[in-house]
Amino acid sequence: MMMFASMAKRREALRWLLAVPLAAALPRGAAAALPAVVVWKDPSCGCCESWVAHLRAAGFSVTIHDTADMPEIKQARGVPDALQSCHTAVAGGYVLEGHVPADDVKRLLAQRPKAIGLAVPGMPQSAPGMGDPGEPFAVVLFGGPGGDTVFAQY
Repeated sequence: MMMFASMAKRREALRWLLAVPLAAALPRGAAAALPAVVVWKDPSCGCCESWVAHLRAAGFSVTIHDTADMPEIKQARGVPDALQSCHTAVAGGYVLEGHVPADDVKRLLAQRPKAIGLAVPGMPQSAPGMGDPGEPFAVVLFGGPGGDTVFAQY
């Protein structure tokens, strides 16, 4: 009888030993925890496709809607004229305007500030999806109670 109890304990210990490395191998906040991103873009915009690839490489699931009526999309989502760029997206209830780095999107979603969203105004050549490093740019948190603020600087 004593031998069976000992074997059961060994099996339980072995299960725990195997479970720990498996749990460690799983990414923290696995992709299932990231909200889906919905992107509206002009059908002919290639840099928008590159930004979508950047988001997907960071673990986001992305749906794209091609539209020729980008001004209406931006207005409906509260993007100020001064912060507009080539595409508009929504993730986790926030608006993403332009080439916002995926890490900044993740930080926004983790911090959940009171704001409409993040914007990278214009089309800085060194922003994700643009492909020409070196030009400084800012990521702006907009629509918050304290007005627009710099969220990140590159």
